[in-house]
Amino acid sequence: MYPSAPPEYDKHAAEHYPGAVPVSGTPNTAPPQLYAPPYIHYGRPVHGGAVKWSTGLCHCCDDPANCFTTCCCPCITFGQIAEIVNEGSPSCVLSAAIYALLGLTGFACLYSCCNRSKLRGKYDLEEAPCADCLVHFCCPACALCQEYRELKHNRGFDMGIGWKANEDRRRRGVTIAPTMAPGMTR
Repeated sequence: MYPSAPPEYDKHAAEHYPGAVPVSGTPNTAPPQLYAPPYIHYGRPVHGGAVKWSTGLCHCCDDPANCFTTCCCPCITFGQIAEIVNEGSPSCVLSAAIYALLGLTGFACLYSCCNRSKLRGKYDLEEAPCADCLVHFCCPACALCQEYRELKHNRGFDMGIGWKANEDRRRRGVTIAPTMAPGMTR
């Protein structure tokens, strides 16, 4: 199952951790293993679990209208993203206002990095090219444009209509399979 530890390590663990329980549950002739291997990670997998972003951080030219809006007034783009990520609460206007007020103090990057983390968690996106707060601190406009493109182009949201209208549109788009009238056979 797992490689067994050297005998001196087991002795050391047994002396210093008298209540230690062997990790291995299968009987074998080797001494019981009193430690968990360092490569076991609890929670989400370290590799292979996260999905790549649909576009890169610096691919702002893929959506020039959004790039222009984000460069001139990033609070608009942030509000649209936050409303979708937070499923309508708070609204786009309130999120944009909070972002603008925090922008005056210089703490907007902290607010937006939390939102980016929520977005990544919701769609299982990898934390790339670096940590969320670092991305929003170094290049907030590029980070917002990337998040916008991810939601609009890859996730199918119409960013201009908000969460509620997107949900209504998705519900209407669901079709029910036709049922056959009784007695009809093929």
